[in-house]
Amino acid sequence: MSGAGKKAPRQFVVITGLSGSGKGSVLKAFEDLGFYCVDNLPIDLIPKFAELCAAPQSRIQRAAVVVDIRGGEALSQLPGMYRELVHHNLKTSLVYLEANDHALVRRFEETRRPHPLGRDLPVREGIRLERLLLKPMRQLADAAIDTTRMNVHELRDFIQGRFGGLSTRKNMLISVASFGFRFGVLPDADLVFDVRFLPNPNYVPRLKNKTGRDAAVKRYIDSFPQTQEFVKRVIDLLLYLLPNYIREGKSYLTIGIGCTGGRHRSVALAEKLADHLLREGYKVKVLHRDTARSSA
Repeated sequence: MSGAGKKAPRQFVVITGLSGSGKGSVLKAFEDLGFYCVDNLPIDLIPKFAELCAAPQSRIQRAAVVVDIRGGEALSQLPGMYRELVHHNLKTSLVYLEANDHALVRRFEETRRPHPLGRDLPVREGIRLERLLLKPMRQLADAAIDTTRMNVHELRDFIQGRFGGLSTRKNMLISVASFGFRFGVLPDADLVFDVRFLPNPNYVPRLKNKTGRDAAVKRYIDSFPQTQEFVKRVIDLLLYLLPNYIREGKSYLTIGIGCTGGRHRSVALAEKLADHLLREGYKVKVLHRDTARSSA
């Protein structure tokens, strides 16, 4: 009975990261989970707010704050301040959001807003400086989320799966992406599988202009015993790895499947692996990066 009546520590989440990476959407997801949320909290008020949340009489059980480049010069104090939060008897987490330069520039162009570091500063230069200034926080992050390929719904699912206390442990979001080595390895893949060892449908005239999503191409690729062996071995590996990744706090995973041009073999195998993972109860999306770029 020694543990009777003992309350779980209150949650305090600090959200930071690059401008345009989705911090507003993440804060909304925390709000939907019942967190008390504050956007752009002045950095020198963080200890006071944490103290308020940790006070025995406080009604705030879970709080989330966004702190970013808008904090100005005080941003340099944030890493040390975050480390001190442990003394407030809070379960602290740091969520860091980022995306690649191309995605961030596109988002700034869509909103027609200047970079927060200055209207006279080119957006790419602002992104470069911001990455540099936020690097110490990136290194402290419990969850570093690359939103380059994520939409708002997937980002919300990530936060709900990680912080929502859901009973299921299969809330990992898995992206299975085909690509062509001709156009470069998928840069953000966590795991990469090379399927160029399989016979290439590109050399079969009736299949050349089709893709791995066509039934005829799938039947051709499936007709080889090495295809079935490959799928079995990879699925066995993934079903071993995924629960371990989740146990260690990983909530999203990108699996790259590559062939020569990213049109036939990688596409068919990405679809097949995704189907297997869906049947196992995981959240899966399929991306085909190079089908429109390649004729091989």
